[in-house]
Amino acid sequence: MTTPAAERGSTTVADRAVRRIAERAATEALAPGAVEAARGSASVRGRRARVGVTVTLPYPAVLDEAGERVRSHVAERTSRLTGLTVPSARIHVRGLSPRARSAGQLAPPVAGTGAAEASGGRARRPWSQRRLPIAVFALAAAAVCGVLLYDVVSVHAAGHAPAHWRVEVMEWLSTHGPDGATTSGVLAAVAVFALGVWLLVLAVTPGRRSGLPMRPPLPGVHAVLERRAVAGFLRDAVTDVPGVGRVLVRVGRRRARVRAGLEFGEQDGARRAVTEAAEAAAAGLGLARPLRLRVRLRTEPAWRAPAAEPGPGSASVPTAAERSTLR
Repeated sequence: MTTPAAERGSTTVADRAVRRIAERAATEALAPGAVEAARGSASVRGRRARVGVTVTLPYPAVLDEAGERVRSHVAERTSRLTGLTVPSARIHVRGLSPRARSAGQLAPPVAGTGAAEASGGRARRPWSQRRLPIAVFALAAAAVCGVLLYDVVSVHAAGHAPAHWRVEVMEWLSTHGPDGATTSGVLAAVAVFALGVWLLVLAVTPGRRSGLPMRPPLPGVHAVLERRAVAGFLRDAVTDVPGVGRVLVRVGRRRARVRAGLEFGEQDGARRAVTEAAEAAAAGLGLARPLRLRVRLRTEPAWRAPAAEPGPGSASVPTAAERSTLR
């Protein structure tokens, strides 16, 4: 006798298990230990699962290609280990971790081989859904319309007297219309106009100003790098220059400002080294639109000039402290 399939039981894969598998798969995508998975998310609906992982990629690497390899590996590995259908994975690059490249890690980008030219597309900022302002505005509008509808229905259907607040509002509107040109009416009109302009701006602009688009590796693939990650990467690259101490970096949509403090060493050589380090770091980010760098180098209060080497046959002159010690 064969037991019906409905009576044999069922196997359910929890969201937590799928999330842990996706996080572990992200760390296996590139060389061992190259990718760090911070946190992940998973949602299982029947036989399908949607996963997402926040990762830190190694430097140097072609970020768009590295992100695509991590995404495809997470989707394929999670689907194979869980038995679920994973149509795609969402990868968020939180930052970069400078470390030595191993044999299996991606190589740094080569000049003149931009992936945007190969794909024929133009990278743009992803469109923001703007859930918070839309939700707040929708809830406020729904509450006002609901209260007004309830009062109108109670008057016309049940024969109740109109609410006191609605009577006062109608009287106020009748005496403070556009013909009256009162201050309160003008302010209300300006507020409504400003709200309309704000909603139009939200509707026609992409938003997400904190993200910088990267070169798309393939058609239909979009990658974004956060400004904080770019600032941290430029800061680490400039800090490695000998003699440089405090470094401040501000990254905008089109340009980046780097301010470095020199603690010791020759100023002209350090300025060239800082500029070259910042330019090399910016070129390795794989951004669709290169950043315009502005580098400023200032000496710190405790800056020490390089000691001059004495020439042949010249005698060094003792300082006042050395003369007092000799006495």
